[in-house]
Amino acid sequence: SFHLRLILPSRLKGRPLPLPSLPLRLAMLSAASALDAVFAPRAATFAYRARHAAIRYLRSIANATWFFRVAIPRQPFAPRHVRRLLDAISGKVDDPGFMDYLRELFLSDAVAFELGGSELCRGLPQESELTSTLLNIFFDPVDREVMAIREEVHKKNPRVKDDSVRHTPVRVYAVRYLDETMVVTSGSKMLTLEVRDRILSVLERGLEVKVDRFGSSVHSAVSEKMEFLGMEFQAVPPSVLHPPMSEKAKRARKMYLKRKAAEAQELKNARETRRKKLGLKILNHLFKKVRRGHEFEFAFRIEDEVRQEFKGWAEETVVEYFKSQEHRRHWHRLFTSGDFLSLNRVRDQLPTALVDSYDHLQETLDKFLMPRRGHDITEDEEMLAEEEDERQYEKRIVEDLTELKMRVNAPIELVRKAVKLAGFTNSMGRPRPIKLLICLDDADIIKWYAGVGRRWLDFFCCCRNFKMIKIVVSYHLRFSCFLTLAEKHECTKRQAISHYTKDLKVTNENGVPEVYFPTEKEIKMMGDKNLSDPKPVDGALTMILVRLAVDDTSLPCLAHFCAGTDTALYRIRLLQNRLNVDPLNEKKWVQGLSAIHESLNKKCLPLCSIHASDLLLGKITLRDIDCTQFVDVV
Repeated sequence: SFHLRLILPSRLKGRPLPLPSLPLRLAMLSAASALDAVFAPRAATFAYRARHAAIRYLRSIANATWFFRVAIPRQPFAPRHVRRLLDAISGKVDDPGFMDYLRELFLSDAVAFELGGSELCRGLPQESELTSTLLNIFFDPVDREVMAIREEVHKKNPRVKDDSVRHTPVRVYAVRYLDETMVVTSGSKMLTLEVRDRILSVLERGLEVKVDRFGSSVHSAVSEKMEFLGMEFQAVPPSVLHPPMSEKAKRARKMYLKRKAAEAQELKNARETRRKKLGLKILNHLFKKVRRGHEFEFAFRIEDEVRQEFKGWAEETVVEYFKSQEHRRHWHRLFTSGDFLSLNRVRDQLPTALVDSYDHLQETLDKFLMPRRGHDITEDEEMLAEEEDERQYEKRIVEDLTELKMRVNAPIELVRKAVKLAGFTNSMGRPRPIKLLICLDDADIIKWYAGVGRRWLDFFCCCRNFKMIKIVVSYHLRFSCFLTLAEKHECTKRQAISHYTKDLKVTNENGVPEVYFPTEKEIKMMGDKNLSDPKPVDGALTMILVRLAVDDTSLPCLAHFCAGTDTALYRIRLLQNRLNVDPLNEKKWVQGLSAIHESLNKKCLPLCSIHASDLLLGKITLRDIDCTQFVDVV
């Protein structure tokens, strides 16, 4: 209790929030490391600790037919769950003092969380460093049951090793991230129902966790979508993920390749011209030296280098020369016209070896120099192209009839609802200014928009419809930022765009222009190349930092392990308090969007310029700040 501070909410009916101090957080982090060292090697391979790793595994599943998600309604991690968790830990860890320490953490509410909620591992201050480790230990019996089911199914349905037979074996796939579990099967619906019943039985009887059986219903992977980890999953034919090029796209690609070839030829001709001019200058200079009687002495022999260089140029020239149909036709006519050796009365009087040599020469000339008619070449190329298109079409049809791939989409409707809820757009879906940000500096306004936009882009980069997220960030957020800056400086949107440019450039203290918001080119080039697990947008979207006009800046920075004293005072404004909306009400709130605890609303914290910028840009969260040392400012 000495290392806990109770943060009281701003409203009377609000719930207080116990927050651990920095020494206690470090102690809990050490405990998590100790537990990971014991239990991580025994964990199941499908128990992921990163969202994107789990999503990429689900995306690699082929021929999915049925799936279901284990729906756990929101419920507190009660004493009965704590008792089962501590029993599981004591079975591997023989340390009574450590067990008493964990028990005291739960009794003092230093570690308190809910199952089935949306606040786990999202960078919120009410989270604990021990939560993910304890949940993985708590749900280990479920993982063991899934592993046993998979082993039984694999034994009953072995894979056929004959390559000539197209065989799809029955398989069971599972993914668990904290308290969220999704199971995918490539078998019958009866098998999937049996797997679901066994998993729910372990949860209800073994772990005493309430389960929503209606929400855990089995769905068709082909005709229905499944929401999991903030994404939408559905099994589709391969042609949906990789559609063939349309005729318009083919024509555009041909024009592009033709234009690139013309540009490359122009560059090559320019290099040849410069090379010839340089060679002529060198020869002219040497000729003048020789005429004047000068002698040239070299310390090294360059004949071999010059010979090799000229040999390479000659080969390139010959190859380029004979690429032309006209040149080949000209030389073939010169070599084959007027030869008396083609006459039969002459050939009969000559030795056989000479006639054979002449015939071999003619075959070689016909092979390399005889030009083909243009329409013959075109017809052959068209026939080859048609055959290749037919092969690709047949292959695509066979794949669509025999294979299924998992498609991952971002819930675009929920994203649009979140954009509207946060105030980026009006009721018509058009960008609008956020007047609460007007009191910030221009750089801080752009940084806040950039933090929200980059988190959205990083989180949904692995989705199939990532282009829609790019449009939301590049249009709605960017122009909402322009309108906010225009509202602050009492100017028009066109004037704001002219001043800050479309890339939202802003000058720093040294007068150097800096770009925080992702540029249009950068957004266009983004894709699924992020190997780290990005933080969700929840913490950045639902919080606004308002800088206060306070002269006293001697307060230390509250970021962990920061000794800076040149700080500014910021006040936290939460979205749910500004809108007077309960985050648990899914009709008025966005489904799956978590919120910072209401007790931190209007709390003030001193931050140095570096950590204030990092917090606005989303590089750090409130978990990286000592929230127990907030300053009370009226």
